[in-house]
Amino acid sequence: MMRTDKINYYLDIAETVLERGTCLRRNYGAIIVNNDQIISTGYVGAPRGRKNCIDMGVCVRESMKVPRGERYELCRSVHAEQNAIIHAARDRMIGATMYLVGKDAKNGSYVENASACSMCKRMIINAGIEKIIIRNTKNTYTVVQVQDWIDNDESLSGTFGY
Repeated sequence: MMRTDKINYYLDIAETVLERGTCLRRNYGAIIVNNDQIISTGYVGAPRGRKNCIDMGVCVRESMKVPRGERYELCRSVHAEQNAIIHAARDRMIGATMYLVGKDAKNGSYVENASACSMCKRMIINAGIEKIIIRNTKNTYTVVQVQDWIDNDESLSGTFGY
């Protein structure tokens, strides 16, 4: 029996978390880990007490044909990264790693070139998280150093890299 490596172990947990997501387009699961301890988890869903897109049967952004990475203010949901951050104490997140997995809600495939949006990037930076590990396939992933987002400030160039 092959033992799962630690990174894919945490990505598998994030993938399970995304199964709680309520988006009709893409669901993400995020977990924050520090010193080999899971600090927090988060998935995509409407704010507490509000109806989710799956309950309403409509995604406003999809019905308006809004492209990926644009017009997030129209979305009913709080992103997985945001939910994980707001459920954790900042002192526990400093130097932590966030594991992120995204899947297409219609066909279950992994989101290609998945990345945190510009709003989530700002929250991740302020939370003190050190790196993000994003699943590409069941066994491959990309490691992003948050310092790179600070050094290469997309808000100065107008390119937002979704």
